[in-house]
Amino acid sequence: MSQHYESFEDFYPYYLEEHSNRTNRRLHFIGSTAGAALFFYGLLSLNLATFGKCLLGALLIGYGSAWVGHFFFEHNKPATFQYPWMSYKGDWKMWWQMLTGKIRF
Repeated sequence: MSQHYESFEDFYPYYLEEHSNRTNRRLHFIGSTAGAALFFYGLLSLNLATFGKCLLGALLIGYGSAWVGHFFFEHNKPATFQYPWMSYKGDWKMWWQMLTGKIRF
């Protein structure tokens, strides 16, 4: 990745190019959904130990499934290594667009 992105609006088209493989997108959607569910379960448990375990699990599920999608299906390096915050925002924007049918699931 030689391009440097200053804004999310400039970054997002690149992000979508890096997620052109349908299986990769599905893995992102499933991992993000499962990770968010686990995070909120831990949060609602009102138990610090449970929350810590759920947070770790959420990160492993969310990023693990996304990285499997990139390394084995998309055959590229996740943008999160260079643009962590913009990639995180891109994950959720793509998730929403898949949920609402704007991007094919």
